[in-house]
Amino acid sequence: MTPVSFYHLERQPLEAVLPKLLTTSLERGWRVVVQAGSEDRAEALAQQLWVHDEESFLPHGTRADGYPDLQPVWITAEDENPNNANVRFYVDGAPVGEIEGLLRAVILFDGRDPDAVAAAREGWKRFRAAGHEVSYWQQDEQGRWRNRAAG
Repeated sequence: MTPVSFYHLERQPLEAVLPKLLTTSLERGWRVVVQAGSEDRAEALAQQLWVHDEESFLPHGTRADGYPDLQPVWITAEDENPNNANVRFYVDGAPVGEIEGLLRAVILFDGRDPDAVAAAREGWKRFRAAGHEVSYWQQDEQGRWRNRAAG
């Protein structure tokens, strides 16, 4: 069963957290799909990744860029896997589709949005009941991610 990790964004916005998680994923040799809640949001995230750090490059692409098979990180609003990713990030309330066969599914949710928190709780229950290993991550005061719950 695919492990499902829930990341509770409270101290930093998605735009600050996502590049770090994607960098770690690429360092591990993973290919990634980031599924956003809309095409506009997917394009905005892709643009933000170009400027997140002047000293590094995070290779990624979107439908507008084309060549998905060459992109280690593919950003989309669709339930698709054109770059043969083995890890999938769900952001901005993107619906979680089929996750079987992935090394990991990661759901990032805004802790300041009551609807997002409620949806994450429901997702936790759903995946746990289905037999997936689930984990809940929160940042501590120093900004380090800590596993606060597993099931």
